[in-house]
Amino acid sequence: MDDDVPTVPLVSLLYREHAKFLNDRLKDENLSFGLYPLLIKIYKHEGIIQEQLAQSFHLNESTVTRNLKKLEDKGFIERIPDKRTKRIEITDNGRKIAQKVMDLDELWDDKIKAIIGIEEYDNFLNTLKKINGGLL
Repeated sequence: MDDDVPTVPLVSLLYREHAKFLNDRLKDENLSFGLYPLLIKIYKHEGIIQEQLAQSFHLNESTVTRNLKKLEDKGFIERIPDKRTKRIEITDNGRKIAQKVMDLDELWDDKIKAIIGIEEYDNFLNTLKKINGGLL
């Protein structure tokens, strides 16, 4: 790789490789890469409402609504009416898939740690969080 490549293409390349890694291992689960983060967030925050998901991912509510519909149609979540909003609950099948994605994410992180070492990985992760915190 060239030494003069700007930041964004490198981040994009890493993102695409991660997507390929997960998609190759989850192709039988009928779930697209873009839905993984939502499913995991719902898994970790059972009962979360749509507005919170939209804020969490810096997405508009219509995008979140469409993606929740996809997850619901696939049987991974249920939207439960609650006053003026809907709580989002994960199904047993959704729980199983979310855990599988998280296990694969851990495997991905282990691959990165094997390349750069644990200390550099921790610095890398902290740097990414710091950049995102400053930009978002």
